[in-house]
Order: sequence, then structure tokens, then C-alpha cells
Amino acid sequence: MPPTPTHNISSIFPCPVYTVNRDSNLTPKEETEIRKIVKEGMYKNTGNSTSNNSYIFNDKLKNIKQFCEQQLKIYVREVINPKKELDFYITQSWLNINKPGESHHEHFHPNSIISGVFYISTEEDDKITFGDPNTKLKEMIQLEQNEYNVWNSATWFFPVNNSKLILFPSWLDHKVDTNGKATTNRISLSFNTFVRGPLGSRARINELILR
Repeated sequence: MPPTPTHNISSIFPCPVYTVNRDSNLTPKEETEIRKIVKEGMYKNTGNSTSNNSYIFNDKLKNIKQFCEQQLKIYVREVINPKKELDFYITQSWLNINKPGESHHEHFHPNSIISGVFYISTEEDDKITFGDPNTKLKEMIQLEQNEYNVWNSATWFFPVNNSKLILFPSWLDHKVDTNGKATTNRISLSFNTFVRGPLGSRARINELILR
């Protein structure tokens, strides 16, 4: 009987989800600033609450902003790997609060390139769930899976904890399911980004310089 040939399965066109933990907890000053942001007002979103202040990083939480910007540079360098020097910068930034029993509807972030979530207060089993934007195409023929993996799953979740940062393409659908075990508020800080600098190529007639 001939030997079974060795096979290989490659993953092409993967979607990058970047995770990293800040090596320090919130400082007393950061805790005070977060309380002030909440006191400034929250409005009811679909399933949770969002801060009225949607430019938090403009004048608050300086060290968290600096950490997010440092990690954003690494993401850009290792994932996008631009040929020309580009300045990716944070645009809007806001707080999300999920009280026990609340959730966050599936959504994506328009007018942004890379989005991020920094976790301030979490509980056991907290997670963020991402959805495959190509699910409709993949499920034109529906087959039952014996076991889910990265190729046959329509969703994929990442566990989250305090001081964790997650960066992902802004077009990627994501949501927060209800945490039935939660007894305290789940608090996260979300932000969007855009870019300054030369895009495209003059020779290819697609050059665009953003300032």
C-alpha cells in the first residue's frame, strides 16, 4: 500500500486581530478621569450606554492614549507595512458601559481604518465576538460542521480582561453578547483612526495626499 501523501492547508487573506496587555493597572488619576467622563453624561445606545464625550483622548487618559498609539504603530508596521511613511492617528474615542444583563449590538466603524478597544473593567468570561463579513457567500451552500475551526466558523471570539487592547480593521463586524454572570459594570474605551500622508502612486494615477 503506497504511503499517504503529506497534505498542507494554508490560510490566505487572513483578517488581523491584534491583542496586547498593558503591563499596569489603572492609576488613581485614570480612575478619577473615568468617573468624570461618566459624570459628564452617558446616552443609551442599543443594549448599552456610550459617553457623551466622544473625544476622550483629546484631554484625558494621556497614558492610555500613549499606549494605544504605540501599539497602533506596531500594527501598522507589521500588518499594513506601508511603503511610504504614513501617520495613523486617533480620531474619536469614547467610553462604553455594559451593565449586568446588557449587550452591544453587532456593528462596524465607518470613516475609520483601524479601530481599537481598551478594556477598563471586565468580569470572568467577558469577550468580544467578531463576525465574518463573507458569511453570506460561504453559506450559500450550508453544511453541518462536526467541529468548528477558523475556516468554517461565521464568528470568532476573544476573551478580554482589564488593561487589554484589541486592534482590528474597522470594517470587521463585532459585538458583545450578554454576560449572564456579570454583577458589575463592564467598561471599555473604543477609538477610531485615520491617516495622513501620501496614498497610492502618481504613476498609477491613484495618488492621494492627505494632510
